Amino acid sequence: MANKIHPLLNKKSQIKAKKYESEKRTIGFIENTISLIFIIIFYFFLAKPLTEILPNNSILKFVTYVLIFIIWFIPLEILFNFISAYKIEHKYNFSNQNFKSWLWNYFKGFFVQIILTPILLGLLFLLFHFTPEYWWFFGAILMIFVSTILATIFPIVILPIFNKYTPIENEELTSRLSKILKIENIKIKGFFKEDMSKQTKKENAFLAGMVRTKRVVLGDNILEKMNIDELETIIAHEVGHYKHNHMLKNIFIGSVFQLFLFFIINIFLTKCFPDFLTSLNANLIILPIFILSFTFLNTIFISPIVNFLSRHFENQADNYSFSHSQNTKAFITAMAGLANRNLSNAYPTWLIKIFYYSHPPAGERLDNAEKFIKYEKS
Repeated sequence: MANKIHPLLNKKSQIKAKKYESEKRTIGFIENTISLIFIIIFYFFLAKPLTEILPNNSILKFVTYVLIFIIWFIPLEILFNFISAYKIEHKYNFSNQNFKSWLWNYFKGFFVQIILTPILLGLLFLLFHFTPEYWWFFGAILMIFVSTILATIFPIVILPIFNKYTPIENEELTSRLSKILKIENIKIKGFFKEDMSKQTKKENAFLAGMVRTKRVVLGDNILEKMNIDELETIIAHEVGHYKHNHMLKNIFIGSVFQLFLFFIINIFLTKCFPDFLTSLNANLIILPIFILSFTFLNTIFISPIVNFLSRHFENQADNYSFSHSQNTKAFITAMAGLANRNLSNAYPTWLIKIFYYSHPPAGERLDNAEKFIKYEKS
């Protein structure tokens, strides 16, 4: 831990936060390693035999193959989700779920997965078939539309599967937050409370959706723990994202990186697997290698860059909050409180920060806020 930490950060909580983070990262690493083994086993022992025994109908064969591929990982996902999202969360007194509610939540996530995955892969396989030479280019363009659609439907289709959202009736709070939104002329469908407490003691707040689905969402935990001044700075931060068009920029940047990944994967697969793009069966057989290549390149090369850009965007949103909420001290108490209660590691190692942190660590955000206060006074 850093020799000197922010005075509002609890030293014991930070020691605990490092242990919590270390356990979660370790479990994640073990899961990823075993997932790699599962993918390799599937490719060498199941991929080709499946294409030979599945129905000849192209659509039925594709959907069945993809579903079997997803189901192949269920035991692994359940085991590690149980360890990470149930056992460790209970160990650190975050989870409010019993085993039954955790399992139900997992299967709701699995249901979303088996709906979205065949659709997304199906679009990719259509490009393999109709534009084999340029699938990588059109695939990146397609991701712009897919990302925009998912961002739009997320708060009205995906989120309600897991939680209940009710209008916030605190007029003082909604009035204060409305003033922040009006600065950038942001029109929303309303202010909603999320019943996060049925799952966790952690706190969260966000501005979700696009165009007509845009809404402010506050977890019931954060509503209970933070005062109105603090909540105002949190939402001002979210407004900062919209001011700087971060959602659209993220979609565009993501598509550029998709283009790069698809292009490299196309070169690799066409050289190492000559059957790639020659038939549906060949593409299905190579699918595990495609996913493995995508995951490896994304994790090692793309994620650090995306995290760096994301941290930059978050700093811009913080600066917007400092300037427009006009209550930087409330931002400081809000960030410190979140770090203490959510066990956020405020001072991670540089390597962990590069590969895992899409937001600046709490220590950096607090330091930046303190510098802003000193700058205003000077």
